[in-house]
Amino acid sequence: MAQSTPASPSTPPAPPVGAPGADQPIFHIVKVYLKDFSFENPSTPDVFQLTQEPRVDFNLSTSATPKEKDHFEVALHVVADVKLADKTMFLVDVTYAGLFLVRNIPDEHVAVLLGVDCPTILFPYVRHLIATTVTEGGFKPLLLDPINFAVVYQQAIAKQQAELDQLAKQKAAGQKPQ
Repeated sequence: MAQSTPASPSTPPAPPVGAPGADQPIFHIVKVYLKDFSFENPSTPDVFQLTQEPRVDFNLSTSATPKEKDHFEVALHVVADVKLADKTMFLVDVTYAGLFLVRNIPDEHVAVLLGVDCPTILFPYVRHLIATTVTEGGFKPLLLDPINFAVVYQQAIAKQQAELDQLAKQKAAGQKPQ
């Protein structure tokens, strides 16, 4: 009788301390999953008669949450609100997440791994889900352009640093932080 293999990879066991490879860096995708999803199509069927070009309001955010030892949940949240004049054609709200094992990676690299590499892994799943769902809703697919998460991460760090600098200036001037 043939043995079956698990449908998804499990977390690799940690080698015993002192064993060869015990200190090797490990980055492993434990699981990728849909965490939250909503599709609203409030103006159908009337919206199908409209011929103007819609406006797309697109928002994206990421978060990383430590879980059990050496594990992090990284979530990618995308909201696309497509409107024609003041009428919502459709709204899609997706949170896709992954559980990642991060072991023996220097602390200074972990933030980049969680803020750039993990969202880059998750984004194709989000893009596919949105395109498929929008098509099922009766519209042409909403094809999201690729995102350079390294740039998004650098912009977030720069914004955070600017806010810290502003607080430091206010404190030095004797002002109350806003």
